[in-house]
Amino acid sequence: QVQLVESGGGLVQAGGSLTLSCTASGRTFSTYALGWFRQVPGKEREFVSAISRLGGSTYYADSVKGRFTISRNVAKTTVYLQMNSLKPEDTVVYYCATTYSSSDYAKSLAYDYWGQGTQVTISS
Repeated sequence: QVQLVESGGGLVQAGGSLTLSCTASGRTFSTYALGWFRQVPGKEREFVSAISRLGGSTYYADSVKGRFTISRNVAKTTVYLQMNSLKPEDTVVYYCATTYSSSDYAKSLAYDYWGQGTQVTISS
């Protein structure tokens, strides 16, 4: 089992930046990939970004490409999502999750464990 705790959400103005963190515990950190999703109430979770098991590959949704950067720190068992040039439409709850898949990074069903979510609010 893996436990995930997100932090770093908050309220910022449009054009600003935030860094989300997700600290994992339980299974060995380097054995799984990690992803970030976001969800508007009443809608399906939307893929945002993912990073491979050893951090060598990263993936982004088109809506965030060039603005968001995902990274992972093995020593801190933490994955980060650096978000720049934030827009009001980025306002939503963000979740991190783990997957042992090596290909279906954009599919929420491929993920096994989820954090509790952190709210990001962008004011216009």
